[in-house]
Amino acid sequence: MAAPPTILVFDSGLGGLTVLREIVGARPDAHYVYVADDAFFPYGHHTEEQIIARVVPLVGELIAAHAPDLVVIACNTASTLVMSHLRSAYSVPFVGTVPAIKPACASSRTKRVSVLGTKGTVKREYTRKLIDDFAQGCEVTLVGSGELASLAERALNGFYVSDRDISAELAPCFVDHGNARTDTVVLACTHYPLLLDRLVKLAPWPVDWIDPAPAIARRVSDLLGGPGHESDTAGAEMVFTSKRPHTLSHALMPFFGGRVPA
Repeated sequence: MAAPPTILVFDSGLGGLTVLREIVGARPDAHYVYVADDAFFPYGHHTEEQIIARVVPLVGELIAAHAPDLVVIACNTASTLVMSHLRSAYSVPFVGTVPAIKPACASSRTKRVSVLGTKGTVKREYTRKLIDDFAQGCEVTLVGSGELASLAERALNGFYVSDRDISAELAPCFVDHGNARTDTVVLACTHYPLLLDRLVKLAPWPVDWIDPAPAIARRVSDLLGGPGHESDTAGAEMVFTSKRPHTLSHALMPFFGGRVPA
């Protein structure tokens, strides 16, 4: 019997767990290594040059340490900056995370779409090119949140996060032109689905929330080939770059398919 494939999922923090959850559902046979670069979190506080200089060699070290069959960069900010560098430097297949603007604009009925991301992601030329290429006549509102990723981290760690703080970050997404208002919001940061229940509750009116994680999971499964059906017996690992021990086993288990990550 062939050894299970190893999939390394990398993010600036815990947001990539929302991507991991979908991948585990698609490939329960794999061994998972989740790496949270909490020593450098949040990426939005660093320049593009600093992020590239940080992530490219760090991912190389992780590849050497864990020998993954595939690496997922489960971070919009990092993906829009480092994917070409990673693919040039390393032979392992990479899957990135980019704002799901194309499917959002294709499905919008009012042609009013908002992209909720970090300040870095929404100002990036990559994001604006996606709008130029795929807006399909939609009016796209870019909303850069400075705090929502940190609020999601706090909530997952069991700390209180107020509705008021979340609403303040969310409010600019909702644009009402009278004859047409926002009907679709792209979650352009993998942290944001951690708060999805709260976002739905606090939205001033119902919208479609577009999460790229299911599409990422399909891409990973396609690249690995041969869908696996057996549960991984090799387990899963959780790594913090700060070297701090994780104390989130109960909270993390749903993202790892019920496994307790080492």
